[in-house]
Amino acid sequence: MWVGTSLEDLKRFPDEVQDEMGYGIYLAQMGDKHRKTKPLKGFKGGRVLEMISDHQGDTYRAVYTVRLVHAVYVLHAFQKKSKKGVETPRRDVELIEQRLTRAAEMDTEATSGGRQ
Repeated sequence: MWVGTSLEDLKRFPDEVQDEMGYGIYLAQMGDKHRKTKPLKGFKGGRVLEMISDHQGDTYRAVYTVRLVHAVYVLHAFQKKSKKGVETPRRDVELIEQRLTRAAEMDTEATSGGRQ
């Protein structure tokens, strides 16, 4: 499931990056993990993952969670702009946190069949 603008954001990536990210998300849906995927720091338990793809000197990331029951939820897709350090920018972390909360709500809705 795509949360927020994550699908539209991913569609702005170069075709090669879209293909690689799409394959990584497919593997997650199958219960596997792409070799370029790792736990996102700051989210305990390794249930929020990031896939990193480098293309022509640029770095792209897709962040998703496998911790919920009904789906793999893609929380954020973005191009990392900063050239210093590997840390995810604070504004992106805050957006991921918000979308993780929304994904949990969506998953609960799916569990209750849309009833609340």
